[in-house]
Amino acid sequence: MELIFLGTSAMVPTKERNVSGVFLSYGAEGILFDCGEGTQRQMNIAGINRNRVTRILITHWHADHVAGLPGLLHTIDNKEAEKRIDILGPKRTMERMQYLQKTFVHDSHLNLRIQELDAPQPVRCLETEDYYLECANLHHTTACIGFSFVEKDKRKINVQYLKEQGVKEGPHLQKLQKGESILYKNKIIDVDKATTIVKGRKVTFIVDTKFCENAIRLARNADVLICEASYADKLQEKAELYKHLTAGQAAQIASQAGARQLIVTHFSQRYKNTLDIQADARTVFDNVICAEDFMKVKVEREK
Repeated sequence: MELIFLGTSAMVPTKERNVSGVFLSYGAEGILFDCGEGTQRQMNIAGINRNRVTRILITHWHADHVAGLPGLLHTIDNKEAEKRIDILGPKRTMERMQYLQKTFVHDSHLNLRIQELDAPQPVRCLETEDYYLECANLHHTTACIGFSFVEKDKRKINVQYLKEQGVKEGPHLQKLQKGESILYKNKIIDVDKATTIVKGRKVTFIVDTKFCENAIRLARNADVLICEASYADKLQEKAELYKHLTAGQAAQIASQAGARQLIVTHFSQRYKNTLDIQADARTVFDNVICAEDFMKVKVEREK
């Protein structure tokens, strides 16, 4: 599991930072959190094949988070085979996607599956065999959604134990991996002895919100919390006015949620560097990184 930061600026891009976009690579899945203008070019520079995108998660419909959608979808569609892409976003996402499709001249062959979200409490909004997505409403100037990618726990076969019990490889091991004990040559093989549980990893993405309980709930026990820190703490009144977070507030969310690591992003263009933001966050939470464009982060399992 790897995170690639494609844009770490707030509303206005700078020479060093593009607007919002984070790519999560997980096996055959390519999940894009937001798609600000220039995102597909950022993907090009980062060496990400744009056709790897399988799902696009839209936090809200401010332009700095979605203006790159038409170009990216056009590029992905520029091939013969039909491709399915799931797009998840807040209320009115279906309507706004229809506006985009009518605005640009392009005969699309994409199979777009659009899902509108409205979650007063964190809920599962998509589930596969290996992971699920959670979402929850945040508190911004428009309808805004936070997301968590949660890898499911898995059972790892205890090869030494099975060898001692004389159990050979075969399809019967699939039941053990599903959490079921098995009967093998008239002997019960206890799943708890034959397997160990490998804890799944969790990544939470929270941008464009004021401090709210749903942010904490959504980030509960996250291995990595990606959270906006638009302002240093001394601009808390401005953050309140525009319904954004300060660095200290982002750190409070990480601390109260019990997250392992906090990566702050979405910095106001006023900041030439992130030293003040990092210092403010570290007064509350130790394990803080300030994101940079094209930064790559491996999401490791907790030891």
